[in-house]
Amino acid sequence: MPAVHAFDVLGHPVRRRILELLAGGELTSGAITAIVQAEFGISQPAVSQHLKVLRENGFARVRPEGARRLYAVDSAPLREVDAWLEPFRGFWEQRLDSLATELARGKRERKISASAPATSKEEPIA
Repeated sequence: MPAVHAFDVLGHPVRRRILELLAGGELTSGAITAIVQAEFGISQPAVSQHLKVLRENGFARVRPEGARRLYAVDSAPLREVDAWLEPFRGFWEQRLDSLATELARGKRERKISASAPATSKEEPIA
């Protein structure tokens, strides 16, 4: 990993947002800048600096296409982050498994309720 730790790079909300945008596919630097400027109210040079940090630390790659620069996610550092998080997964996976069990139970109970015959609550005629 380069000199900057991955979490230092990912710790900034603008850089996280840029990666979210790039997760959908390649984008031009102009498209990224327009979105980030609208959402964060920062200047074009500031967006360029965030793109540079992502690029220099391996999170994004850029390729020229004529006068445009197309950015894309480079997944290698994200795999390293994922590997680092592995020992901690147990803290939330158990809760997610419990949630899945409760959701399945609720779905099963609704299905049983929906298939049960309706009981008539009409009063007898006197």
